[in-house]
Amino acid sequence: MATILIVTVALVIGSAVLVLLNDRPVNTTPVSYTYEVVKEYPHDQNAFTQGLVIEKGVLYEGTGLYGSSTLRRVELETGNVLQIYALSNDFFGEGITVFGDKIIQLTWQNQTGFVYDKHFFA
Repeated sequence: MATILIVTVALVIGSAVLVLLNDRPVNTTPVSYTYEVVKEYPHDQNAFTQGLVIEKGVLYEGTGLYGSSTLRRVELETGNVLQIYALSNDFFGEGITVFGDKIIQLTWQNQTGFVYDKHFFA
């Protein structure tokens, strides 16, 4: 009985201490950030961009939408598509990443990922 009383008192005191420690006013003012546009590049406005990687001046882009998903190599300065691979209409392309000499592209809802050779998209 004494042990139960001691544990109960310890829990009550511990709870009171936690309440007192957390009873500090919270800063409700949201943090505001600014930005500056330092450069703009042309881009295909019909491309539904889902993944974007720039590596050594080369832009790799994964686009989405069923029936329109692609993996692209784009000339950064001009926006010209240098290479394109169209996914099957059953896939909605998502994010991409470059990993060594490979590009990995994920899909939405299909639980499928594709691994391409970075140079040949094969």
